[in-house]
Amino acid sequence: MFKALRAAFGLLTRLPVRPAPLDPEAVWAFPLAGLVVGAIAALVQGAALALGLPAGPAAALALTVLILLTGGLHEDGLADCADGLWGGFERAGRLEIMRDSRVGSYGVLAIGTMLLIRWSCLVVAGPWGLVIAAVLSRATMVWPMSRLPHAREDGLARLSGRPSGRAMALTAGVAVLLVLPLAGWSLIWLLPAVALAGHCAAMIARAKIGGQTGDILGGTQQLAEMAALLVLATLV
Repeated sequence: MFKALRAAFGLLTRLPVRPAPLDPEAVWAFPLAGLVVGAIAALVQGAALALGLPAGPAAALALTVLILLTGGLHEDGLADCADGLWGGFERAGRLEIMRDSRVGSYGVLAIGTMLLIRWSCLVVAGPWGLVIAAVLSRATMVWPMSRLPHAREDGLARLSGRPSGRAMALTAGVAVLLVLPLAGWSLIWLLPAVALAGHCAAMIARAKIGGQTGDILGGTQQLAEMAALLVLATLV
């Protein structure tokens, strides 16, 4: 258990945790990493609101803290996906663009749009919404990780392996248990929304590059977080 937690926190966060190799069957710890980083960012948002800061700046602070806690890992994956999947004309070219450390116009637009959507929803959904979205979105990453082959012969995703269906189901169960006290009946809408986001990300990746990479997993997390926040903002 502790090795799984070290692997998840070492991979998905910048918290001072001694990393461990990720066993693909230990992806159930991903939602726990989301819970911790989401809770820290939510505490910042809640404290800012309690001190009288307006909802907009408080949400911006929370997002800033969340990005710092993850090192912008998922945002970087989203940007690389946008540049590669829509900037390339064939599979090899798309993969090459995704590996390039430079960010193009598609990537900038994707990050800007996603930040705007997340921020505007967070203003409405509040701190608890951030925790719920952080947990569910990191569980959603396991869907393409499990269902798609590796698009490259190397890279972070290949080193992490492919979880089994059992591991994917366990991850979903852990995520639901973590957010159930906060989300309640809104899970009826949240679960289909994040599942659809994960499925769409997987289908696009399959069509464009024939599989998944670490960038695809990061982009999936961003899409699922946006979907969760949109649902929560609608239900408020």
